[in-house]
Amino acid sequence: MNVLELQHLKKYYATHKAVDDISFSIPKGSIFGLLGPNGAGKTTLLRMITGIFYPDAGEILFDGRPFDPRNDIQYIGYMPEERGLYKKMKVGEQVMYLAQLKGLSAQEARQKIDYWFSRFEITSWANKKIEELSKGMQQKVQFISTIMHQPKLLILDEPFSGLDPINSQLIQDEIFQLAKSGTTIIFSTHRMEQVEEICDHIVLVNKGRKVLDGPVKQIRQDFKHHLYRIGLDTMPNPAQMATYHFTIVKTHEKGFTVKINEHSSTNDILGHFIHQGIQINYFEEILPTIHEVFIQQVKTTDMEVAAN
Repeated sequence: MNVLELQHLKKYYATHKAVDDISFSIPKGSIFGLLGPNGAGKTTLLRMITGIFYPDAGEILFDGRPFDPRNDIQYIGYMPEERGLYKKMKVGEQVMYLAQLKGLSAQEARQKIDYWFSRFEITSWANKKIEELSKGMQQKVQFISTIMHQPKLLILDEPFSGLDPINSQLIQDEIFQLAKSGTTIIFSTHRMEQVEEICDHIVLVNKGRKVLDGPVKQIRQDFKHHLYRIGLDTMPNPAQMATYHFTIVKTHEKGFTVKINEHSSTNDILGHFIHQGIQINYFEEILPTIHEVFIQQVKTTDMEVAAN
């Protein structure tokens, strides 16, 4: 079941098409990466999903029915890139206030505050003002405030900004746990290595349009260049490398990166070295990173727009 479906969404500002006919769906319990360069339309999309903006055309379905911001916003947690904490307010009072805005009673909020403050090791900071906290500590408070009401849909925009490796891992572990318990997560970031590590699915937008949409593993497969890295016990002489099955792309200390040729298979590559009596230490396919796919697709889109 899809928690969220966007159907032909459009949002224009005068002559600028911020979102131009974008459609995609987000399965329940998935960690969904929303990617794109600056000015691609990501923020506008997020603001429509949270009811801050209304689309000029198209429809948003939430839990299989038309999205109603007045009622459905209580099931959404949104942590924007521009943090929204009140600097002069004490940490405990602020989290309590935000929890009650999301419908929790004072007693429920207190129980959850005690649990999360202990888990994130910030109990001793409860009576400190937000302005007294480091950026990383503020980030932890913002994250707790966003998930306190156990939202069905959690939107995280650059959630690791300002965090050290230990606290980044803490937040990442909680993201996985939330997804495991059924929360659907939209994760927006410019750090592609995190996308590859965390997300199940991604959608890439550029110039207000959807460029790419699908599971992370499948996208990496779709954009592969049929490259393989092979490690050998001894380096062969030129005569032993003569074959029509592959082309050498790069030579390593004890091995090669090769590109498989048309009508050949991985068995042909392995068989070539085995028949030469050369021991193979490792053999692995080289798949493009999401970073590489991102750069390639954004450049392609930019050239297409410029040509038109």
